[in-house]
Amino acid sequence: MRDRALIVSASMGAGHDAVAAELARRLAASGARAEVVDVLALLPLRLGALLRWWYRGVMLRAPWLYALVYRVFFVSRRAPSTSPLTVVAAAGLARAVRRVQPSLVVPVFHVAAQAAGHLRARGRLAVPSAVVLTDFAVHRLWLHPGNDRYLCPDTATALAVTAAVGRPAFRCAPIVRPGFGAPGVDVTCGADVTKGADAAEVRARIGLRDGDRIVLVCAGSWGVGRVAATARLLARSGRYAPVVLCGRNERLRRRLGRLLGRAGAGAALGWRDDLADLLASAYALVDNAGGLTCREAFAAGVPVVTYRPIAGHGRDGVLAMARAGVSVHARRRADLLRALDRLEPGLPGRAALTARAAALFTSAPAESLLLPDLLLPGHAVPRPCEPAP
Repeated sequence: MRDRALIVSASMGAGHDAVAAELARRLAASGARAEVVDVLALLPLRLGALLRWWYRGVMLRAPWLYALVYRVFFVSRRAPSTSPLTVVAAAGLARAVRRVQPSLVVPVFHVAAQAAGHLRARGRLAVPSAVVLTDFAVHRLWLHPGNDRYLCPDTATALAVTAAVGRPAFRCAPIVRPGFGAPGVDVTCGADVTKGADAAEVRARIGLRDGDRIVLVCAGSWGVGRVAATARLLARSGRYAPVVLCGRNERLRRRLGRLLGRAGAGAALGWRDDLADLLASAYALVDNAGGLTCREAFAAGVPVVTYRPIAGHGRDGVLAMARAGVSVHARRRADLLRALDRLEPGLPGRAALTARAAALFTSAPAESLLLPDLLLPGHAVPRPCEPAP
């Protein structure tokens, strides 16, 4: 089939899977077909489930250990150029390719990128592999010279990728679900979007008073990071009502619910399907990982302040976003409140920050950079290790 993409995600949290699902929807709306597979499910002996369990446990209970692993294996100059899982994951991906028979493989997770590049460089993948980078900070395990090209969040990342692996890299707009776009920011990509609830309705829905200034505090789908201290600081300021997005971490939600109840400000929420409404009603987002929720805030025109980032890729990601000028990184308690105070509507700092973030969406949509491999008449595609004719 010339019109089928195999998108390779990973169920590590929710961000990669959400990007994969939205990309599949967009390709389908453009006349192509797409199937999403979980690279962790391609590993034998339930190794993927074990890896996810270990990573989640470490991030919740021993983030220092992940920081060490990240520094040694992901970013050190002496780190291996490929993941120990590459060969095992590549075998599973090869089986998925034989079953789906795609005309394009699209990894959206670093282990998947390694596996696809490994197969492609060795002549075991006859179709192109286009990696979609979901992080601003790209560690070396995203990078494999066997992949044909990379789609990156900004120009600096694209230049770094090309310098590292010698493969073409292009900017693309963030892959955000429909419904998040602020006026002038089109993220619908062909989807029908209905208008969300107004701010007063949203405050009532989550138990806040009319006029409370909502600052969303994101802890990811697993509820990780030192968000309790962040929520306490915001609540005690008297200026902001922290609304903590605890994901599926019910224990964290209950603990923060009691803390904020005693403070008399804010709310702790579990997994939500109305994040677009919450963002549209928010004064700002305080984030600790630089993931998909940040891109959704960019689309919604909500300024992003990062604080107390999680270990490893989280810290590198929030620093990279700050260097790109699309968010503000607060290093200390006083810096967080000062940064939020400077984001009053009407102040130039808020307008400049949200304008730079909105400019990310002026890049080409990811699907437009993938469709030529899916919808053009069949043609031979040389492996990256061979010169093009």
